[in-house]
Amino acid sequence: MDSSAVCLANATVCNGTSCVVPESGFNAILSVVLSTVLTILLALVMFSMGCNVDIRKFLGHIKRPWGICVGFLCQFGIMPLTGFILSMAFGILPIQAVVVLIMGCCPGGTASNILAYWVDGDMDLSVSMTTCSTLLALGMMPLCLLIYTKMWVDSGVIVIPYDTIGISLVALVVPVSIGMYVNHKWPRKAKIILKIGSITGALLIVLIAVVGGVLYQSAWIIQPKLWIIGAIFPLAGYILGFFLARLSGQSWHRCRTVALETGMQNTQLCSTIVQLSFTPEELNLIFTFPLIYSIFQIIMAALFLALYVIYKKYYRKNDTALPEGKDDEPVPES
Repeated sequence: MDSSAVCLANATVCNGTSCVVPESGFNAILSVVLSTVLTILLALVMFSMGCNVDIRKFLGHIKRPWGICVGFLCQFGIMPLTGFILSMAFGILPIQAVVVLIMGCCPGGTASNILAYWVDGDMDLSVSMTTCSTLLALGMMPLCLLIYTKMWVDSGVIVIPYDTIGISLVALVVPVSIGMYVNHKWPRKAKIILKIGSITGALLIVLIAVVGGVLYQSAWIIQPKLWIIGAIFPLAGYILGFFLARLSGQSWHRCRTVALETGMQNTQLCSTIVQLSFTPEELNLIFTFPLIYSIFQIIMAALFLALYVIYKKYYRKNDTALPEGKDDEPVPES
C-alpha cells in the first residue's frame, strides 16, 4: 500500500494508515500563550477568593472544626472515591481517569460561595471550607492520585506529572494568602477585587472553551462515557455531601452548604493543571472533561436552587416555619 496516498507530506511517522504530524508553529505558540494566560487569570481568581475570607471568622471555624471536618471528608474522601468508581464502571482510558480524579480532588470555588448565599446557607462555613480545601489540596491531591492511580502507574500505562501538579497547587496558596491579608487590612478594596475576580472566573471558563476548541479540535469528538460521567459526578457530590452532613448532625442550612461545596468544584483550576501537566496528544483525549463537568455542575446547582425556592414559597404560603428553625443552631445572617 502506498502510504503517501494516506499520510500528509509533513508526517514524521508514516506506517500504513498511522501518521504523526508535527504540531504546527501557530498551535505551539497558542498553547504557550494559553498556559500563561490561564495561570495569570487563575491567580487573580484565587486572589479574589482570598479577599472574601474574614480571618477572624475563619479562625473561629478552625477552633470549632466539626463542619470543616465533614467538608474535608466529603471533598477528599467522597469525591475522589466517586471519581474512581465511575472511571472503573465506565471503563474509560487511564489518562481520562486521571483527569476525573484530578477534578474530584479540586477544591471548591467562588461559585459555591455565591450559591450558598442564594440557598440561605452558612456563608462563613462556605468560605472557610473553600479556603481550607484550597490550602489542603496542596497535599491531598497528590496523595489521592498516588492511591487511586497506583495500578496504572505500576503497570507503566501512565506517568503522573506530580512536579507540575505540585507547582500549580503551590502557586495557588500564595494569591489566596495575599488576598486574605488584603481583606484584613483593606476590606473595602477587597470587595472591589472580589467583584473583579468573579467576572474573571466567568471569562476564564469562556477562554478555556474557545481557545481549547481551536487547539484541541479532536478533543470535542469524545465518547459518550465522559459526558455521562460529567453528568453523574457533580450530582453524586451534591447528594452524598448533603446526606453525609445530615448524618453527622449538621443543621439543614449547613447541609445545603456542605452539599454545594462538595459537588461544585474549581473547574478553572482543573483545566489549568491539565493544560500545564499533559502533552498535546494527551490533551486531545482529556481537555474537554473539566468543561463538561462545569456545564453539568451549573445545571444541577440551578435545579437544586429552583427546588429550594419552590420549597421556601410552599412553607411561606402555608405560614409554616422552615425546618431550620427547629435546629439548635440558628441560621446566621449573611
